[in-house]
Amino acid sequence: MPPLPDPDFSKWGHGTSLLGGWFPISVEILTIVVLMVAIGWRTRRWRLACVPVSAAIGVIAALAARTYMNSEGLASDPAPFKLWVWTAVCAGTVAVAALGFRGARWWRRALSLVAIPLTLVCALIVLNEWVGYYPTLQRAWGDLTSGPLPDEIDAKDLPGLRNTHPDTGKVVGIDIPEGGGDFKHRREYVYLPPAWFTGDAPPKLPVVMMIAGEFSNPTNWIRTGNAIPVIDKYAAGHRGAAPVFVFVDSSGSFNNDTECVNGPRGNAADHLTKEARPYVISQFDTSSDPSDWGVVGWSAGGTCAIDLTVMHPDLFTTFEDIGGDRGPNSGTKQQTIDRLYGGDTSSWDVYDPRTVMAKHGPYSGVAGYFDDSQEPADDKTTNLPDRRQDRLAPVGFGGNGDEKEFREKGALPDLCAAAVAVNIECTLRVYTGYHTWQFGARAFSDALPWIAQRVHTPMVPD
Repeated sequence: MPPLPDPDFSKWGHGTSLLGGWFPISVEILTIVVLMVAIGWRTRRWRLACVPVSAAIGVIAALAARTYMNSEGLASDPAPFKLWVWTAVCAGTVAVAALGFRGARWWRRALSLVAIPLTLVCALIVLNEWVGYYPTLQRAWGDLTSGPLPDEIDAKDLPGLRNTHPDTGKVVGIDIPEGGGDFKHRREYVYLPPAWFTGDAPPKLPVVMMIAGEFSNPTNWIRTGNAIPVIDKYAAGHRGAAPVFVFVDSSGSFNNDTECVNGPRGNAADHLTKEARPYVISQFDTSSDPSDWGVVGWSAGGTCAIDLTVMHPDLFTTFEDIGGDRGPNSGTKQQTIDRLYGGDTSSWDVYDPRTVMAKHGPYSGVAGYFDDSQEPADDKTTNLPDRRQDRLAPVGFGGNGDEKEFREKGALPDLCAAAVAVNIECTLRVYTGYHTWQFGARAFSDALPWIAQRVHTPMVPD
């Protein structure tokens, strides 16, 4: 197989970069200047009492935040040290404003208040550099203000495009009715390729379900994962043919990590299998054949992708797991049982992919693509059938580089081995890089031709 192309992620989106360049540095410099002036050279009592107290409050806050993140299992690789520095500075700045407000001049009071949001922005910029959530300022603003998505049109305009062949696909928002399950979801989105509009009725196109990670919304793959330009480019090279893509809501809110299971955080599994899938089939006249359905997920969504497929081979037969865990994860095993399953120990086995695969036995017609990220120093390999290991240029910024702290180190090779043992075709690709959205976007872009072929996209040679 020829080497994979190396897309230029420096051009990923247009506008002011949030992942490097002049803007993040300028904000940090401005914040430091404002903070220095706000603190100033005040009285001896201020220097000996308030400053050390403020610094101590900042350090305690940073340690508490780091402890909480580790206990909740909120990250797959360790955060950069710089994030905790800015977290400490932000908390310390609040203390400076509170403790020094009374005796300061009015302009120093104003600067001490301005410094608080500035330090918070600096912490958020470092957080964004770590996970690659927003590549540009414009994309962040579009998400925060619910700006238009690429190729987005109103659903009422779809009939007017029937019997045409648009240059690009179209994205429409969908409000899937709740089917009686306990899960309050947000607006979801469907991408319809140019081929969907040809003819008097839509062709029976295959479908790919797209699932984001923790702290997500249904537009993440569109805004942050760069999915629409990638799919449009694929469709343009195949006379407008591509799968239908449905960008689903697996969490219901930004900070509600369901891991796509049914439990106290909502019946996300039922929503995806019993509500979203039937709705797309009925509303957009797509194929219902499980061999024509795939699931792609990033991070926690990668865990969802393999879990949904091995649990429901009657609904999905193709998956791409990008940087997922060994199974649904919300901390330690006991914490996961408590948080995701309300203490029901038996639910662990119900949703654990390796347990599910072993219990099911040999599968037929199921295939999976695993994309792992490893830092440049880690050159370990695993002998697996049908394994591809591509050492590619680093993607994303990542954390502090301490590979010993990786929470799910080796998860994907383990899952691939378990899949091969039950006749699931497995390809494991290893990227040199970090657990970032840039890695997720790159992995999806590279795997799209394989996914499209697997789900029987028209005009894609077998």
